[in-house]
Amino acid sequence: MKRHTLISRAAWLLFAQTVSLQALAAAPGAPLTGTVTDTQGHALENATVSLQDANGHTLAQTHTGHDGTFAVPGVQPGTYAVTVDAKGFGASTSIATVDTGAPPSLKVALEPGSTMDVNVQAQRLNTARNGLQPDIGASVYHFSQADIQNLPQGASTPVNQVLLQAPGVANDSYGQVHVRGDHADLQYRINGIVIPEPISGFGQSLDTRIIDQVNLITGALPAQYGYRTAGIVDITTKSGDTGNGGSIDVYGGSHQTLQTSADVYGSQGPLSYFFTGSLGVNNLGIEAPTSDPNPLHDHTRQGNAFGYVSYLINPLTRISVMAGTAANQFELPNTPGLQPQYTFNGQTSFNSANLNETQSELNNFAVLALQGTNGGALDYQVALFTRYTRTQFNPDEIGDLMFNGVASNDFRSNQAEGIQTDTTFRLNDAHTLRAGFMAQQEHAVFNDSVAVFPADANGNQTSDIPMTINDSGSKTGYLYSAYLQDEWKLTPKLTLNYGLRYDGMNEYVSASQLSPRVGLVYQPTNATTLHAGYARYFTPPDFQLVSAGTITRFNGTTNQSEVTADSPVQPERDHYFDIGITQRLTPSLTVGLDAYYKIASNLLDLGQFGTALIYTPFNYQYGHVYGVELTGNYKQGNVSAYLNFAFSRAQGKNVTSAQFNFDAAELAYISDNWVFLDHDQRVTMSMGGAYDFGQNTFTADAMVGSGLRSGFANTDKLPWYGQLNLAVIHHFNEPVIGKFDARVVLINAFNSVYELRDGSGIGVQAPQYGPQRAIYAGVTKLF
Repeated sequence: MKRHTLISRAAWLLFAQTVSLQALAAAPGAPLTGTVTDTQGHALENATVSLQDANGHTLAQTHTGHDGTFAVPGVQPGTYAVTVDAKGFGASTSIATVDTGAPPSLKVALEPGSTMDVNVQAQRLNTARNGLQPDIGASVYHFSQADIQNLPQGASTPVNQVLLQAPGVANDSYGQVHVRGDHADLQYRINGIVIPEPISGFGQSLDTRIIDQVNLITGALPAQYGYRTAGIVDITTKSGDTGNGGSIDVYGGSHQTLQTSADVYGSQGPLSYFFTGSLGVNNLGIEAPTSDPNPLHDHTRQGNAFGYVSYLINPLTRISVMAGTAANQFELPNTPGLQPQYTFNGQTSFNSANLNETQSELNNFAVLALQGTNGGALDYQVALFTRYTRTQFNPDEIGDLMFNGVASNDFRSNQAEGIQTDTTFRLNDAHTLRAGFMAQQEHAVFNDSVAVFPADANGNQTSDIPMTINDSGSKTGYLYSAYLQDEWKLTPKLTLNYGLRYDGMNEYVSASQLSPRVGLVYQPTNATTLHAGYARYFTPPDFQLVSAGTITRFNGTTNQSEVTADSPVQPERDHYFDIGITQRLTPSLTVGLDAYYKIASNLLDLGQFGTALIYTPFNYQYGHVYGVELTGNYKQGNVSAYLNFAFSRAQGKNVTSAQFNFDAAELAYISDNWVFLDHDQRVTMSMGGAYDFGQNTFTADAMVGSGLRSGFANTDKLPWYGQLNLAVIHHFNEPVIGKFDARVVLINAFNSVYELRDGSGIGVQAPQYGPQRAIYAGVTKLF
C-alpha cells in the first residue's frame, strides 16, 4: 500500500467518522438509510453497502441508487459495522449503534482508489485497547517516539535511561532504575499485555526501537494493575498500520562501540507487521569498578530482535502475534592490585587484572492476542503469553577461590506461561465497568556448582585443596488474580474510579489478598487537574530469584554463613496514598506536583550477596516510603524542555527472611533500628530539552542525584553526582540518497567522575562508577 494514499485516506475517514458518522438510532425493524458520495459530493450509484455484526457476519447487503441513497430494511437494535465499497474507490467502514430512537441519515464519502484501507479500523481497535487500561487517579508520564528521538542518543538510548527522564526515577548500576523508593518492582506491558520479568542481569531485555509510545504509570493504581506496582512501564509498539517503510542505523564511537540496527514495517490488506533487530559490541558493558575510564576485561556482545504481526479478521476484531528476544554476553571488569586472601594448591599470588569472570543472559517472550470491540459498549482483549529467561555466571575458578574463598558456577532459568483477559463495558454515560483476570505458571531451576576450601569454625582456611559442592533444585509456582472496577462520572468535572482486586500466589509460600482501590480526578477548569487515590497492594517476591538451596551444605567451608537462619520470603503488603495536581500555566508551560506515602508490611528488597549478579529477595518486617515530585514541561514552536525534581525517603526495620545473607552484627542492628534501603536516594533530578534550527536539532539531557546508600547497615551515603549529555542532529534530504539523519553525541560532557556504588552497604559487593566522557556518532537512513 502506498504511504501517501494510506495516510490521506485515513485522514479523510477519521474526519468523516468524527463529523458525519455519528451513532445511529433506529426503531426496531426500521430501515437504516444513508447517502454515498465521492469526496467532491457527487452521488455514487451502485455502491455496495454491507451490514456486519461484531463477529464479521454479513447480515444484510444493498446497493445505492442513482442519487447515491440506500436503505437497509428491518435493522434490529445493536451495534454494526457498515462497509461501503464502490468500483474505483477505496472501501469505508464505520460503526453504527442502533437503538429505539429516530435515525439520522448516514453519510459516507469515498476516497478514489482501489486498495482496502485498514488504517482507520486498526486505529479504532488501538483506541479500544487503550481504553482497557485507564489511569484514573494515578500519575502518568508520557514519552512519544518523537521525545525519544530528541534525546541525545535517540533510539540508541537504553530503555532504563529513557525512564530516567521521568520524575522519581533513581539511577543505579547494572542498568537498574528505582521508582519512588522501591527496588525495581516494575511491571512491563506491551500493547496492554503483561510481560513477565526476566532474571536480573546486566543487559536490557527490551530495545527502545520497538517503542511508539511509552507511559510510566505510578501512584495509587487502578484495580487492573497488580503484582509489580512501583511503576507500570506501558509500551505501545510501532506497527505497520500507518504505511510501509523502514530504517537502517549505525552507531558507534568510544570504548570500541559499534551497534547496527534495522527495522521494517508495513501493511497489505488486513495484515500489518513490524520487525526490528540490533547487534552491538563495546568495551564498557558493565560500570567500571575503578575511576579508570577504560576498565579492564569489560567487553560485551548484545543482540535484540522483536516482531509484531496483526491481522484484521473483520473491522471489529483482530488477532496479533508478537515475540522478542535479547541475548547478551558480558565480561566482568577487573580491579588491578588486589591481594589474594586464600592459598590455592600452594599458589599464593594471582594478578587480579587477569581474572576472567563472564556472564551470559537470555530472555525470550511471545504473545498471542485476540482483541475486539463492538464499536460501542464492549471492548475486550484475551492474550496467551510465554517467557523463558536464563542466566549463567562463569567464575574464574582459581582467581575467585584465591580472592573470595568461593568460586560458584551459577545457573538460573525460569519458564513462565499464562493467560490475561481485560474487558471494558460502557454501562451508560456515567458508568464504565472494567473486569479481567490473569493466571500464570512459572517453573524455576537453579543449578550451582560451588568450589570452596575447607575451613574451621572461625572461617579460617584449613586446606589449600578445594572441594566442590553441588547445590541444585527446581520449583513450580502459580500466580492468579481478578479485578472489577467502575469508572463513575459523578459530574462532568469529577470522576471516581473504584474497584476490588484479588491476588493469590502458591510458590515458596501460599498467600492471597483482597485489595480495594479508589481514585478521584477533579478538573475544575480545562487548565487544572487534581487527583487523589488509595490502593492496597500485594507484591510477591521474584519467584525466579528465590532458591531453595540448603545453607548447612557449606558448613565447615570458606562459604559458610555467619547466620544460618533462612526464613521463607513473604509477599509484601502495602497501604499506598497519592495526591497531586497538574496546572497548565500557559499554552506552552505545564507544571505538576505529586506526593505519596506507602506503609508496608514484609517490605521487599533485593540484594547482591554473591559474586554473580543474581539478586536475592528478602523482607523487612516494617517499611515506609514517602516523597514528593515536582515536574515542569515547556513546548513552544521549535523549543521543548522539561525539569523534574523528586524527594524520597525509603526505610525498613527488622529483616525477617533470607537472614543468612547478612552478618550477625548488621542483622542485630537492623532488628532494633530503622535503616535506609540501599537504593534510597534522597534527591533526584532530571532535565533536558531540544531546539530545532533549520535542518539541525540541538538536544541535551542531564541527571543529578544525592547518592545511594552505603556503609554498615546503609548508615552512610555516597556523594552528590551529576551528568550532562549533549548532541547535535542534522536532518538530510539529498538527491538519490533521500532522507537520513546524522548525530554526534557527547556523554558526560563535563567528565564528572562519580560512584553509583562503593562496594559497601547491604548486599552490594563491588564498586561501580558512572560513565566518563565519551563521544559517539550515528547515521540513520529512512526508507
